[in-house]
Amino acid sequence: MAKLQVELVTAEGRLLSREADFVVAPGVEGELGVLPRHIPLLTPLRPGEVMVRNDGDEEFLFVAGGFLEVLPDRVVILADAAERAEDIDEARAEEARRRAQQLLEEQPEGIDTGATALALERAVMRLRVAELRRRHRREPPPTVHVE
Repeated sequence: MAKLQVELVTAEGRLLSREADFVVAPGVEGELGVLPRHIPLLTPLRPGEVMVRNDGDEEFLFVAGGFLEVLPDRVVILADAAERAEDIDEARAEEARRRAQQLLEEQPEGIDTGATALALERAVMRLRVAELRRRHRREPPPTVHVE
């Protein structure tokens, strides 16, 4: 079966470089699923989750926006910021979510509501990606054979 070469790059450097048979990314118009031999495209990304699957093994990452370039045998994600699900500090993300929510509710003078709403969206998506990984990693219950 054909494979994609997937690269996820931020200003800090390359976060991911691997083969995949399926990639899902958060396009600004909705979720994008990419299989090998996809038609070429370039689209902006919104903050959200990226899922990279290869032979049934799924890896989840958070991206804070950026661009997705798709070629028939390659996917390149140029992210504003990104982190692997297992690297997300959930306590820090929850505190950021709580702070942004509080600022939006109180709306103190001089607050940039657009930037605060974006910070809230990023924190919520980071928490979601961490939860997806936790749920995905749970071991299935043992099989019981009854005779």
